[in-house]
Amino acid sequence: MDTMTAPAEPATDDRFETARITGEIDALAATHAGRDDTFRVAMAQLLKAEFVKARQTAQALLLQDRHGRHCAERLCFIQDEIIRILYAAATKHLYNSPNHSSGERMAVIATGGYGRGLMAPESDIDLLFILPYKQTAWGEQVAEAILYCLWDMGLKVGHATRSVDESIRQARADMTIRTAILETRYLTGDELLYAELVERFDKEVVEGTASEFVTAKLAERDERHRRSGQSRYLVEPNVKDGKGGLRDLHTLFWIAKYVYRVRESSQLVARGVFDAQEYRIFRRCEDFLWSVRCNIHFVANRAEERLSFDMQREIAVRLGYTSHPGMQDVERFMKHYFLIAKDVGDLTAILCAKLEDQEAKPAPALTRMMARLRPNPKRRRVPGSDDFVIDNNRINLAAPDVFKQDPVNLIRVFRLAQKNNLAFHPDAMRTVTRSLRLLNAQLRENPEANRLFMEILTSDNAEIVLRRMNETGVLGHFIRAFGKIVAMMQFNMYHHYTVDEHLLRCVGFLQEIERGGNDEFTVASDLMRKIRPEHRAVIYITVLLHDIAKGQPEDHSVAGARIARRLAPRLGFNAADTELIAWLIEKHLVMSTVAQSRDLSDRKTIENFAAVVESVEQMKLLTILTTADIRGVGPGVWNGWKAQLIRTLYYETEPVLTGGFSEVNRAERIRAAQAEFRAAFTEWPEAELNAYVSRHYPAYWLKVELARKIRHARFLRASEQAGHKLAINVGFDEARGVTELTILAVDHPWLLSIIAGACASAGANIVDAQIYTTTDGRALDTIAISREYDRDDDEGRRATRIGEMIEDILEGKVRLPEVVARRAAGKGKLKPFTVEPEVAINNQWSERYTVIEVSGLDRPGLLYQLTTSISKLNLNIASAHVATFGERARDVFYVTDLLGAQITAPTRQAAIKRALIHLLANGDVEQKQAS
Repeated sequence: MDTMTAPAEPATDDRFETARITGEIDALAATHAGRDDTFRVAMAQLLKAEFVKARQTAQALLLQDRHGRHCAERLCFIQDEIIRILYAAATKHLYNSPNHSSGERMAVIATGGYGRGLMAPESDIDLLFILPYKQTAWGEQVAEAILYCLWDMGLKVGHATRSVDESIRQARADMTIRTAILETRYLTGDELLYAELVERFDKEVVEGTASEFVTAKLAERDERHRRSGQSRYLVEPNVKDGKGGLRDLHTLFWIAKYVYRVRESSQLVARGVFDAQEYRIFRRCEDFLWSVRCNIHFVANRAEERLSFDMQREIAVRLGYTSHPGMQDVERFMKHYFLIAKDVGDLTAILCAKLEDQEAKPAPALTRMMARLRPNPKRRRVPGSDDFVIDNNRINLAAPDVFKQDPVNLIRVFRLAQKNNLAFHPDAMRTVTRSLRLLNAQLRENPEANRLFMEILTSDNAEIVLRRMNETGVLGHFIRAFGKIVAMMQFNMYHHYTVDEHLLRCVGFLQEIERGGNDEFTVASDLMRKIRPEHRAVIYITVLLHDIAKGQPEDHSVAGARIARRLAPRLGFNAADTELIAWLIEKHLVMSTVAQSRDLSDRKTIENFAAVVESVEQMKLLTILTTADIRGVGPGVWNGWKAQLIRTLYYETEPVLTGGFSEVNRAERIRAAQAEFRAAFTEWPEAELNAYVSRHYPAYWLKVELARKIRHARFLRASEQAGHKLAINVGFDEARGVTELTILAVDHPWLLSIIAGACASAGANIVDAQIYTTTDGRALDTIAISREYDRDDDEGRRATRIGEMIEDILEGKVRLPEVVARRAAGKGKLKPFTVEPEVAINNQWSERYTVIEVSGLDRPGLLYQLTTSISKLNLNIASAHVATFGERARDVFYVTDLLGAQITAPTRQAAIKRALIHLLANGDVEQKQAS
């Protein structure tokens, strides 16, 4: 709890003119004498006007000096003064009792976040009215007068009225109330009551309960991290509750206050928790996070805590960031944000280490299972080294100069911790961070250091250990190219994490692929066992480096391959393996692109892909890399459909590379897929099952995953038995955050355009589409649309509306262009992204069709606009491959002219390209004009 220092003379404080305002309220009281209601209204209006003016001044100063903590202190001071003015007015003008009884005493106290003396612009005010005994009529009237006026001003106020006894009793029983009282701050009223609360809280609640409080607060923090996303490197972080955010700093200070009984964060230096440099980092983190949070609140005009994409650029500009080659202003700002979040994590680790030394919290291990099995002697030598000791289940230094004596120890400490399943002592990590100057060119070229690094990368728990190496700065100093992408975000909706976090997560998923047993990775796990043993290290270093050149002006795949050619020999790879690593990095996006945006039943697609991968071994490695890369992008990005596409592409290409021989040839794979379906789906008689199997083309059996095939079979049968010409089945994919519409209809040249238009008319954004036709002329299309509602039944109703719209269009009841135009006229603001429109037209990707690939900023109705424009250009769409990567739509259409021939005339190709680029760039404008 903070004691209140004597306030500065109000008349001389330019933050809020208390003396003048008090004088005006006294005048209002005289004017409205005997009419309390009108006096209260006039007082609330006056204070609201003053509050708005003072808040505008605070925002102007924040934009000028960019000092977040000063802004939060200023806003808090303004609020303090308003409450003091209200208390004075209530006790002087409204409920002035000349002879107070002993029970007619009250202290008004700030609690919770407000009690810290820092406020964000839209934060709640938490007040505690402390009474000596039970509530009195006078106390109730004064509290109500203050609260009603604050509410009339439009402020959000949380409040409680308790006696000192009741406060102590509730603080013992409830950890939330205990934390709130820990942060109380005297505002006005009877100061002796507040002093009594402080004294009794210290003696009766805090004393002897440090361990209980620390355990509860750290558990609370872990649960908060779980809810808001475990990583501190999520690209849309929560500034208040996210990992590495303000709440982590608050938790750190709550614990310090409780355990060390300090009043100010600066006292943590005197108590030996932080040194002077670490305390400066604490203040810098706090100031930066408050700057971000205050600006978010001012821009959003509400208590918004998530630093969303549409907010990031605005905040970057307000904080003065500018663009550099290869990095936008917003990306530079977010890199700074993530570095601050890392510092917050480091500070938390330092405090936790101090608490463990005092046995206020249990000691960790690298993995929890080992911690339960291991005895816990205090300090002993690490096996295989005299330079390190095991200190309370953590690796620590045997002497302060172990890194100076042998700089290779900067890598060795991580390998030994990994080998012996030890956590890292924060004192050791602190010394590592301060010894980074020893990581020079000589150490980077040291064969032993490079051998140890490769052992770390290719051994168990590599992701955990590499993350600790990254957080201490060792990884970025040892591999300098990696240092450039630390905390780097990409300003797009596809990637969920910063570049370095993505790479580390990919390594973790590669280890999961190698362990096997996860149905997500069946093909990759099988291939991992079949690659040459000497290529195991190749795939590990490739996964770690595949995005290492992000943020450079040129193509990151080409630049990354160049970095790999320089780095791999140093890490012990021979010339052939170095070239293989560089090739894999240069081609790491090819397999994903071909699988998701090409017709895999087209022979030419497979031949072209085979020409790129060159050998089965290289294709195996590329398949494993592609699987780990997509899975590491974020939750829901890797799914059964993508796994099936990758599998199909691999097995379609294998016979081309082996001269016709395949471990699993195409006919066999089709038979195997059908047999798998028959074995899993035993609901129908054999004759009906045989007839159903023959209704699907071979490509269907190869491309669609088993669970979806079973759903399709039940859906087709139910629809046809009900006599429906058009039927729609609705499903929900929670991992991807999409609603899936499976549509069965008589095939129609414009069907895809009609479906896309119906989705657009409902404001539904298509993120991918799987389009199949049965041998008897029925279309079976699965369209994935972004969710609009949280509840499944609301989403279901929206899907039903889309189905009704499709039926009305097919029956000619409504005209599609009109309903889409009406919807476009009412569209909201554009996304905060820019994507350069691209159109490629190619006759080399197919023998029969011209392939049109379009890429641009995704928007509701885009697929409808594209399919309509292509049809208006007198082209037939044979197949479409629809995919969305965050805000970027990438759609591929296999087309012919009206006579069924490829588009070969350069002038015709140029006209098509011109029309589609114009649509990508100006489609919204055109629609609004049409409407």
